[in-house]
Amino acid sequence: MIVFHAPEEVPADFGPAVVAIGKFDGVHAGHRALIGMLREKSAALGAGTRSVVVTFDRHPMSLLAPEKCPAALTDVPQKLQLLAETGIDAALVLRFDAERAAQEPRAFVESVLVEHLHAKVVLVGRDFRYGRGGAGDVALLHTLGAEFGFEVTVIDDVQNLSVARRVSSTWVREVLAEGDVEAARELLGRPTSLRGEVVHGLKRGRELGFPTANLESVPVGVIPADGVYAGWLVDYGPRVAEGSADIGTASEAAPDTAPDTAPEGPAPRRYPAAISIGNNPTFVDVPVRQVEAHILDESGLDLYGHLVDVQFVGRIRGMVAYEGVEPLIRQIADDVERAREMLGNANSLSH
Repeated sequence: MIVFHAPEEVPADFGPAVVAIGKFDGVHAGHRALIGMLREKSAALGAGTRSVVVTFDRHPMSLLAPEKCPAALTDVPQKLQLLAETGIDAALVLRFDAERAAQEPRAFVESVLVEHLHAKVVLVGRDFRYGRGGAGDVALLHTLGAEFGFEVTVIDDVQNLSVARRVSSTWVREVLAEGDVEAARELLGRPTSLRGEVVHGLKRGRELGFPTANLESVPVGVIPADGVYAGWLVDYGPRVAEGSADIGTASEAAPDTAPDTAPEGPAPRRYPAAISIGNNPTFVDVPVRQVEAHILDESGLDLYGHLVDVQFVGRIRGMVAYEGVEPLIRQIADDVERAREMLGNANSLSH
């Protein structure tokens, strides 16, 4: 997948293109359905037609109304990695700044879709808005499409039939707040995850006989509710300095996206894990929430300074304060066994 960080980076001979526009936060099941149609329409137009996603380097609300901006499910490097996995040809990541926010709808269409991407088909959701103050809507896009020679296809919302609700990033955040990582997986079409660097903690897990890899205090992603979970730790190796190539992309990252990327070299390693989220209420010296993963059946791993993904498969229990260390150790041992069983069942179901 080719990645462009400004319309001007698109080569003059690029296209024609079929384009889907959106925030694509989380690249959830609804987004994947849209991308599936994007690829189908691109293939139908024949060789040389490119499938392109146009997205943004941040949620527009982070600039327009920061107090209302929701937590992001993914950062830009993760989003690009997930988009690359869908098999599209290219992604254009637009910087959403004051200049972009002030751009008139017609100017947006002319500069991005017509002049640089040579769009033949544009796919959007029914509630798509663009341009200064959200003045552009689907009706205007149809009008501009007729003028500039591109077709507009409006994609219906993807519904979860069991509850008759539209799949959305908001819904994913809601179920994560309840600790329902299995529902989040259904909505995302993949396990929910957190990305961050492994840092030094109090090393209490080691003292208890269950050493853990502690994530930095503000990992990328929405942290599920406090509790204990079964999941996986994916190790990308030592964290690479800012400015390196994005995972799964073919271009350099924009300087201000602060990518957390893996070095070139061996493939990532995935380990089964029991994951704890919370402030360890049995003790009184942990003032902030921690995300820590105990890797099953491994010893001697040195992950400090490594970039990792912590992926969640299922919830084992809520967070509980215990009367002393011995009951806690017994509970952790039980958690580990339940995590091993849960991950074994998840593996058998996936084959």
